[in-house]
Amino acid sequence: MKKTVEICVYGAEVLCPSCVNLPSSKETYEWLEAAVARKFPDQAFSISYIDIFKTEECDEDKKEFATRVVEEDMFYPVVVIEGEIVGEGNPKLKTIYSEMEKHGYVAS
Repeated sequence: MKKTVEICVYGAEVLCPSCVNLPSSKETYEWLEAAVARKFPDQAFSISYIDIFKTEECDEDKKEFATRVVEEDMFYPVVVIEGEIVGEGNPKLKTIYSEMEKHGYVAS
């Protein structure tokens, strides 16, 4: 059994100033969860949404990365798979799927 991959979507309720015409971070998290589940059915993965301004309940690694998103003025949402940034601002499904496949996931 392969390891369950963790997908983290970092964002905020307020839209990224450079991303005003794009979906919100929360909307991106929701469609990404559905899209990955459709692409890789019956293959477990975890996905979490981290508000970059509300990290009180996050573990230390997630807090540190959320701080980095703010301090480095990254375009959010920022999608991270197993510690690797795979999308920023307007993440592309093709890139995300490719990263999942690197971890042993097989597209349907």
